[in-house]
Amino acid sequence: MDRHHFYRDTWAEIDLDKISRNIKSFKKHLPDHKIMAVVKANGYGHGAYQIALEALDSGAELLAVAILDEALALRRQGISAPILVMNRIRPEYVNLAAENEISLTVFQKEWLLEAETYLKESVRPINIHLKLDTGMGRVGIKEESELLEISSYMKQTAVFHIEGVFTHFATADEWESELFEEQRKRFINHIGLLHETGVKPTYIHSANSAAGIRKVKGPFNLVRLGISMYGLAPSLELKESLPFPLEEAFSLHSELIHVKKLLPGDTVSYGATYTAKEEEWVGTLPIGYADGWQRRLSPGASVLIRGERMPIIGRICMDQCMVKLPFKVDVGERATLIGTQNANKIQMDEVAHLAKTINYEIPCLISSRVPRVYVKNGRISENMNVILNF
Repeated sequence: MDRHHFYRDTWAEIDLDKISRNIKSFKKHLPDHKIMAVVKANGYGHGAYQIALEALDSGAELLAVAILDEALALRRQGISAPILVMNRIRPEYVNLAAENEISLTVFQKEWLLEAETYLKESVRPINIHLKLDTGMGRVGIKEESELLEISSYMKQTAVFHIEGVFTHFATADEWESELFEEQRKRFINHIGLLHETGVKPTYIHSANSAAGIRKVKGPFNLVRLGISMYGLAPSLELKESLPFPLEEAFSLHSELIHVKKLLPGDTVSYGATYTAKEEEWVGTLPIGYADGWQRRLSPGASVLIRGERMPIIGRICMDQCMVKLPFKVDVGERATLIGTQNANKIQMDEVAHLAKTINYEIPCLISSRVPRVYVKNGRISENMNVILNF
């Protein structure tokens, strides 16, 4: 492992080839759709810039983020592809978005009225995606009257251009869901209303990863590819019947920094929750809850060492955790916390189950102090260390 840009014995590996293959699988699955790669939350913990580049190289044409800061960061890193901010920004920042050619999400007429008061005369028309709330209950235009009022206003002004219209499904990751079908029908009806008023957006999108897997039917031409781009199924229910394999791109590794023998009665970690019943070997790994390796994962979590599962024992500390070893193992031995060793595998879904959460949350929680190592064509292409600004 090339440690030129980091100096600790814990790191995450991101396999960019797997990202690429996941995107290409979706392109074959949905040949009539453009792909918007969702790289919010630092690319779900994988690295927004690196994933954006790989996604665009693999056939994605647009990017999506959650907040303006994320879009500006990509622009400052040289990304020129279309970017949509999927959440509301403050109206007073509308010029900043316009100057950086960032598309904005709008669902309030009041926002448009206020934003227009800030707009400079020299600014080009701003691309807007109207967000419709068809049943998610989060944000969006809910009533037909609201939609017609907003679209009517925007037709009267030259500073806003309706580039897209979209909604978000609440239950797309469930095969049998009445709400999913209700949302789909509401959205299609709203699109019809827009068309009747002469508004025909370039992009009509409702499909997140789950809806994309399901090939949701309707007048849609763009899919927002998020969790499945990273190789993770949107739900365990969909995982059982995927139309093509997904490849997990994220793996997490550490190395033993200490190995010692416990005697009967010896305890391990805070609270002395683990007591050795006989002589046994224990190893220490330099990763803990400050790295996103949550305290709740023990007891229950295992790591792979020499391709074999070995349990974490005692409470996970801020910077370290302990592993029960079947025999003395050398300091420096690699431990895989998420990923594959030999024929054995620890998947993100297993870790999520132990943490009583969903797979989305696990890579997002692996903190920025864990260096990211990027692998392409089987070789390390880049190291990223946020702490040292590498």
